[in-house]
Amino acid sequence: MRYELYYWPEIQGRGEFVRLVLEDADCDYVDVGREPDGYDRIQAVLSGERDGVLPLAPPVLYAGSIVVAQTAAIASFLGGRHGLAPSSEAGRLAALTIALTIADLVAEVHDTHHPTTVEQGYETQKEAARDRAAAFRRTRLAKFLGYLERNLERNGDVLVGSAVSYVDLAAFQVVEGLSYAFPRAMKRMSADVPRFLALRDRVAQRPRLLRYLTSPRRLPFNEQGIFRHYPELDG
Repeated sequence: MRYELYYWPEIQGRGEFVRLVLEDADCDYVDVGREPDGYDRIQAVLSGERDGVLPLAPPVLYAGSIVVAQTAAIASFLGGRHGLAPSSEAGRLAALTIALTIADLVAEVHDTHHPTTVEQGYETQKEAARDRAAAFRRTRLAKFLGYLERNLERNGDVLVGSAVSYVDLAAFQVVEGLSYAFPRAMKRMSADVPRFLALRDRVAQRPRLLRYLTSPRRLPFNEQGIFRHYPELDG
């Protein structure tokens, strides 16, 4: 099967969490947004011109007649199909629990640079962003990363089960994104989350993922996506 991933072409964003699963599983897929008519095809999906559930926003994945939206749902679906999720019901639900918590973290990262409204640019809400980012660095960052670190303390080398799953790939992306957006804050936290950082290093060396990460298809972080580096927000 050739999957169709619908996501914006200029950024990693939430679509990158899905791309990492597709790449690590060596799936055949097309990144529709990067096709010449990508924007038109994304708008067609969002306007309901294709059959299936009507998604609110990308990422959206088409797998034949199956349509899945929302990052954690897509990653869970792909993980279950391609050996990147626990096999037991309890394990799958545990993985989804952590994946949704990571989604909450990603939403809070986004709100550090868009605390007032998503319709206007960062430049229109800088003062509120400074306050929101300071609160995020002071309490929320440690809360989320500490939670993931404790899961590794309880479970071992991976967050769920006994093998790398889509949740570990998401954890890798979180470390990469936070290290780009908040390098000073992450440096201060590094001693508190050694297992989490070691997981990032192990995931980065997975052969298929490494092939993707070192290719032009892995877009660099930038100030249009979720993880943005504004020095004034890093303390």
